Amino acid sequence: MQFQAWGESAQQMVSVALDLFGMDPSLVVVKLPCTLEGFQAAALLRESNVRVTMTGIYSASQVMLAQAIGAEYAAPYLGRMNDAYGNNQGFTETVEMQRILKAHQAKTRLLVASVRDTTSMASLAAEGCDTFTISPAVAGKLFAVSYTLDAVEQFEASARRMGAYEQDGGATTSTLFRHSAAYQGNGSSSGQSGAS
Repeated sequence: MQFQAWGESAQQMVSVALDLFGMDPSLVVVKLPCTLEGFQAAALLRESNVRVTMTGIYSASQVMLAQAIGAEYAAPYLGRMNDAYGNNQGFTETVEMQRILKAHQAKTRLLVASVRDTTSMASLAAEGCDTFTISPAVAGKLFAVSYTLDAVEQFEASARRMGAYEQDGGATTSTLFRHSAAYQGNGSSSGQSGAS
């Protein structure tokens, strides 16, 4: 679980972070801003084995700092970088961050935030990014690919034709297996409808 620490000084952030981390050291990761005070706090916290995420990252050079202090995660804001820099520069910058971490075989991982579409998410995954924060709207799109939904309708139509819903409209397997066995008995190798 990620919790954001706050404070106007490194010492204030450390105090808040220790309270947050104390809730469950096995689960809690404390988020700190990618500022001088944030890094000062992170360095002190790492001495006590507090797991930290450096957040609000807008530049690949900041990832080098996060790696240097032993942050568990570095969190770039993909969508906000695109807004600030234009030309999908946020994507380019995030890929550069991932390459830096890979080149140094760093334990620090990118936690890509402000992800606004599934295409960007998949493209970054292809570059090695594996941890994202996404909104419910973006999460919903992962399960709502139109061609997949069309395929599901075809699966359901095939099941109905084979009698899988004969008992009170509910899905049953016994009827389906009887039809499948009969289908195999007629020389077919499988009673399932295949995809081509």
